[in-house]
Amino acid sequence: MLTLKIQQMTINGHPYLCPECASEAFTLDGTGWIDAFPVRGNCWQSHSWEEPLITLGDLKMINAARTGRQRAEDDDTFHVIIGGAAIEGVLHPDVTPDDIKRAVRDVYWKRIIKPAARRQKNAAKRALKRPVKKAVRAATGAASDTVAAAKAAAIGAAWNIRAGGHEPDPDYKAEPVIPCGAGCDRGYFTIESRIHKTQTVRCVVCSGTGELN
Repeated sequence: MLTLKIQQMTINGHPYLCPECASEAFTLDGTGWIDAFPVRGNCWQSHSWEEPLITLGDLKMINAARTGRQRAEDDDTFHVIIGGAAIEGVLHPDVTPDDIKRAVRDVYWKRIIKPAARRQKNAAKRALKRPVKKAVRAATGAASDTVAAAKAAAIGAAWNIRAGGHEPDPDYKAEPVIPCGAGCDRGYFTIESRIHKTQTVRCVVCSGTGELN
């Protein structure tokens, strides 16, 4: 038995189709040992018919004329002259070593290598963006701290003004409640002496406080 899987076929340039459903894909099946026996056509929708124009011998001729496939992109085609009619078409491709090689390569590349490369590329992009984001966050945080400090200072100043507060004067000294009666100047007397280096002495009456004890 000889079976050829036809993807598409023409006779003298006219499409040869299933007579029932006009499908262009079908098989031509030849049986027996006599080349003059006609072949049968069978389409993928289970329609079957006898084809008297093509015999088992013609089917063998078509099979011998097929180009075959060496590479994955090749088509398995045929072209014969039978009874003065030009019959040509494309056969269903048989699997070749190149098909397997391409399939393995495509699967290996598309499902393993390419996704891994994509992940590495994305990781590199994230690594580059991370310092920039940190710098932006740091700058934003510093600016926020500066604004917050300024706001706090303004609020504190406003509160001190409303509460009557002010910054203390480091040179300020409180006035005595009851001044010392010895006539000292805030607890000390100024003297002129060539013997002593100091020019001031503490008042013994108020003990240097400037207030009456």
